[in-house]
Amino acid sequence: MAEAANGAGAGRSSKRTRRSRRKNPDGTMTLIEHIYEFRRRLGFALLFVVIGGIFGFIWFEQHLGPIPSLGNIVTQPYCAIPPSQRFGGDQGGCRLLQTVPFEAFTIRLKIGIAAGAVLLSPFWLYQFWAFIAPGLYSKERKYALTFVGFASVLFIAGAVLAYLLVPHALALLAGFGQEQFVTALTADKYISFILSLLVIFGVSFELPLIIVMLNMVGVVKYRQLRKWRRGILFALFVFAAFATPGSDPFSMLGLAGALTILFEIAIQIARIHDRKRNKVREDEGWDKLADDEAAPFNYTPSTIDDEPATSPRATTTDDIT
Repeated sequence: MAEAANGAGAGRSSKRTRRSRRKNPDGTMTLIEHIYEFRRRLGFALLFVVIGGIFGFIWFEQHLGPIPSLGNIVTQPYCAIPPSQRFGGDQGGCRLLQTVPFEAFTIRLKIGIAAGAVLLSPFWLYQFWAFIAPGLYSKERKYALTFVGFASVLFIAGAVLAYLLVPHALALLAGFGQEQFVTALTADKYISFILSLLVIFGVSFELPLIIVMLNMVGVVKYRQLRKWRRGILFALFVFAAFATPGSDPFSMLGLAGALTILFEIAIQIARIHDRKRNKVREDEGWDKLADDEAAPFNYTPSTIDDEPATSPRATTTDDIT
């Protein structure tokens, strides 16, 4: 009995130690504790995605006050096509076709999960951030938060632009051969077209942000971007022509035009950044140094005692074993 009690007490003590290390502000954990922490964060992230999917599934047919239902939002671009070009005309409304059993249920579930994941993205993204943040310095955390913030805004802007262009693209595509054909879109093909267009526009809007980040770390200079401007603009139009799934001029020109504007903004940001960096170099006198002259840095080495014992980069012997 005593041995069992001692074993149970040791187990509880081990769990308390693990929980205390998990919340350790210096971020030092063993490999096993890192795996446990990643499993816990991943579980919370999946839980928020499931909750968002349930909410999106209910929202698909329910109005949220002045906000229309998710089903109406998704089918609105199709309803914008003139009734004469839709299957059934005025009598058929703007309902999509279901060609296999339970297709409507699976599509409703897929759209609900996608919408719920977007709405609750701050919660499940925070779980991944909480996992990697203890291993970063404060300056690295600031840069990471800035990058994620701008990336989120650009992705949403690209998705909104794609949604606004979809009705014009569908009307144009449905207008070809309207005397011989009628537009009878299946639900699966239509939803796949909408989601792929939203994702392509959202991801494409991240390209200028990548250029800015490369300039910040010194990989790309402003003079290089200015020299490559014509080639990059041509590449953006070619990319837009191949990236848009509908191959219609509205989507292609909309994506290419937006990327051109964002690219010009990225070039101007790079110009301002390089100007400030060059001014610092002139003030420090780095540009006037000879090739065989040492830079005016502080070469005084630090001792081991200067490194704090609770450094975020510190490792323990448990990490090695």
